[in-house]
Amino acid sequence: MNRPLADVPAELADPLRPHLEKVAAEMVREIKALVPEYARPTDSPYGQRMQWAVEQTVTHFVAAFGRTDMEWGTVTEIFEGIGSYEARKGRSLDGLQTAIRVSGQVACRRFIKSAQKEEWSLQTLGQITESLFVFLEKIAGAAARGFASAQERLATERERFRWRLRDLLVEDPPASHEAIVDLARSARWEPPRTMAVVAVRPPEDHGAPVLPPAVLADWHGPVPYLIVPDPEGPGRDGLIASLVRNCKAAVGPTVPMTRGALSLRWAARALSLVERGVLPAKEPVRCLDQLPTLVSAMSEELIDVALRGRLAPLMDLPPHRREPLARTLLTYMESRDNAVAAADRLLVHEQTVRYRIRRLEELLGDVLYDPEHRIELLLMLHTWVNFDQLSEASER
Repeated sequence: MNRPLADVPAELADPLRPHLEKVAAEMVREIKALVPEYARPTDSPYGQRMQWAVEQTVTHFVAAFGRTDMEWGTVTEIFEGIGSYEARKGRSLDGLQTAIRVSGQVACRRFIKSAQKEEWSLQTLGQITESLFVFLEKIAGAAARGFASAQERLATERERFRWRLRDLLVEDPPASHEAIVDLARSARWEPPRTMAVVAVRPPEDHGAPVLPPAVLADWHGPVPYLIVPDPEGPGRDGLIASLVRNCKAAVGPTVPMTRGALSLRWAARALSLVERGVLPAKEPVRCLDQLPTLVSAMSEELIDVALRGRLAPLMDLPPHRREPLARTLLTYMESRDNAVAAADRLLVHEQTVRYRIRRLEELLGDVLYDPEHRIELLLMLHTWVNFDQLSEASER
């Protein structure tokens, strides 16, 4: 950086110094005219800061003529600070780069006028112009560094807020609505009306997918999960399926923001049943579509004990006889005691269903039609059949 400016004769700075303030003012006018976000009143804090930065830059450039010991920290710090400010305001570097380019054009025009007035040689004008381009590249690089550094800090800070928000949404006891909204503002996360937690079990070699900004995630906990806003909205089923592709997953119930712990709890329970093979694993399981199985899972030990007392004659049969009878009875009861409908679901002849029901009547007696025990019987059979316990019953 120092070499081109060091080669410019130092005495050329003298005729330029009296005009630096006017040059800076011209640059500011041009910048305001061509960069809308910089078109601020001259007497405003922003306008005054811009005027100061331009004056410092112009003065620094001319002061470097013929010097090898010039300290560039001051001017690079100015532009690192400007780049950082642009990042914090959520703007791109486009406006700043345009401002630097406009300043360079104004400087070139002024140097050409000075060359004519002071009778500089073409070589001298070329040296100054080359030095200007190197200088502009230097300050543009400083601005880019400041911008990138601020972006990194902002992203890290925002990510920390998102982690805290994610944890807050599934806290038990729940956080207040006001606390969630306040933290969501810092995380730049739009609070939804409702949300659902999706419990996920990725394969070992599964990489975390790129998530939409609205979806929060914990991929490293004992039960990895996603927080999906407004899960009943259009396209949400497809979104969830794409986010958990090739993973076992369960979608918790849709809840208000303050009930995330409930959604996570049931999603985790459903996922454990998926991993046991009780619930299907081909696509994300929705908890509210699996109420009987989830309720059964919560009372599995109690139901197991009840089975021994209520359905002992059926349990005592050998597996090859017990299994078709139990499945037939469950399907028959789910079909409102309609043998034809049960046969269609079981893919057997309706007479087969009727035969098995008569056999069950012989084994179990009036319990099959006792209204006081019907829900109990359905619950026991559902657990026995769907939890793959039929073949294990005789070994208990």
